[in-house]
Amino acid sequence: MISYLVPAGFGEAEFIEKHSRFIGRVWRTDTEEEALECLRQMREKHRDATHNVYAYIIRENNITRYSDDGEPSGTSGMPTLNVFSSEEIKNVCCVVTRYFGGTLLGTGGLARAYSKAAKLALDAAGVSRMAQWRSFSINCDYGFFEKAKRILEDVEAVTEETDFGAEVTLKALVREDRAEAFTEKLTDLSNGKAVFKDTGSQFLGVRIR
Repeated sequence: MISYLVPAGFGEAEFIEKHSRFIGRVWRTDTEEEALECLRQMREKHRDATHNVYAYIIRENNITRYSDDGEPSGTSGMPTLNVFSSEEIKNVCCVVTRYFGGTLLGTGGLARAYSKAAKLALDAAGVSRMAQWRSFSINCDYGFFEKAKRILEDVEAVTEETDFGAEVTLKALVREDRAEAFTEKLTDLSNGKAVFKDTGSQFLGVRIR
C-alpha cells in the first residue's frame, strides 16, 4: 500500500536569534516546478535579505535539493533538509530567510537556527498522510465508547466526527491496510454489539498532526 507524509498546508514561523531575523516557510509542492516557483517568489519578496536558504524533497523521481545560499557550507541547507528527511516528509519545499543582525552565530548556532526555523514552519503547516483511507460509521453504546476510541487509536485512525445521541456514532477514517484488523477487533471486543458501516475508500491526504 502506498503511504507517505506531506505538509498539510502552508506554514510560516519567525524568530530572532542574536539580532538575526529568521523566517521559515513551508509549502506542499508536488513537482519540482512548484518548489522552484516558491523559491522564486521568496527571493523576489526578500531581495534585501542576507540569505534565502532552501531545501525541497519531491517524491516523484526521488528529487532532493538544497542550498546554503552563501552561508558557510553545511550550516543551513542540509540542516533545513534534515528536518524533513528525518521525519520522512515528501513533496515539501522550505525556504528560510535570514536578515543578518550583526552577531555571528558560529557553525553550530547557524545549524540550530535554520533547523529551528524549518521545524517551526513545519509545525505550523501540520502533517498529512497520503494513503488509501476507508471511511467507517460506527454505532455503539456509551459503555463501549472508550474501548472504541482506543481501538481507533491502536490502528492510527482519524476520527472525523462524534455524535452523542441515544447511542454514540463515530465517523472515522482507517487506512486500507489496517481496516480488516480494525473491524475484527471492534467486533471481537464488543461481542458483535458495535455496529459499523463501511462507506467507501479513496486515496487522499488526511491530517494526522
